[in-house]
Amino acid sequence: MTTVLAAFGLGIIGSIVGGALGGIVVGGKHIGNELAALMGGFYGPIAGIGGVIVGIVALQLWQA
Repeated sequence: MTTVLAAFGLGIIGSIVGGALGGIVVGGKHIGNELAALMGGFYGPIAGIGGVIVGIVALQLWQA
């Protein structure tokens, strides 16, 4: 259970960081780096959480 929670937490942190960096790359010139990073940090986990959950479930089924 500890491994699952650690993987979930790291996945969430990774999706927030990835969303912020992606927001800066995509929209930094148009709306400013700070706002693009803020929006990316908020919207990045939307896809990241689903992917992390599917990955954890797949690994748990594979190990069983």
